[in-house]
Amino acid sequence: MQSNHARATAAVAAKLGLHAVLIANGAPSNPPRANALLNRLLGAEIVHVGSREERIPALNAAVARLTSEGKRPYAIPLGASTPLGALGFVRAVGELLSQGVTPSVIVHAGSSGGTQAGLIAGCRLHGLETRVISVSADDPAAAIRESVSALVRGIGEHLGSAALRDTCNDDIETDDTFVGEGYGIPTPASIEAQQLAARSEALFVDHTYTAKAMAALCHYAREGRFNRHDTVVFWHTGGQVGLFA
Repeated sequence: MQSNHARATAAVAAKLGLHAVLIANGAPSNPPRANALLNRLLGAEIVHVGSREERIPALNAAVARLTSEGKRPYAIPLGASTPLGALGFVRAVGELLSQGVTPSVIVHAGSSGGTQAGLIAGCRLHGLETRVISVSADDPAAAIRESVSALVRGIGEHLGSAALRDTCNDDIETDDTFVGEGYGIPTPASIEAQQLAARSEALFVDHTYTAKAMAALCHYAREGRFNRHDTVVFWHTGGQVGLFA
């Protein structure tokens, strides 16, 4: 399955006249659909591997190959989840505040950790006590918390912020109870959340990421985890194209 991050990378590369090489796990679809179709239209080279664990070795091999050809490749890891890659979400918090929204809670879909790390860092740098809850699309919560805390510390190093450098795993809120049978596999809760979002807000969410996060948000609301004074933000990270896979 080819992710939204991969499609964004291919789109930026096409716009800038660069050659994109994407590492995707799973067999290619024939004919290509959803993000796979868009990536092909964008002219990206796609390397397929058998599993998620094979992606980093394949990425390293692609970098070595391109370097040997006299090119200057820039490697972007899974989800662009690096301190530098997460800075976009740090700035996004400032944009949210400029729109007059001061969130009590942010709920979003998470996987490789960059989104949550950037949002947490952005909230802290703006002096907010916002809870940022990541709803896992695949990995165990403990693994995501470890990745996110390391990324927040890395952002702190990058920006010279002592407050961010003190982040630990216990500061991170991650929920892995909505994954169901696995990555990209719908659950009864995600199906209900997808229909509810579409029919009440004309908002489209996908079963890989955002529908499971929306399912979590619905569950939290029904359990009474928020009060009427809370400003709860659902941070939509895309995925509509996945509906056509």
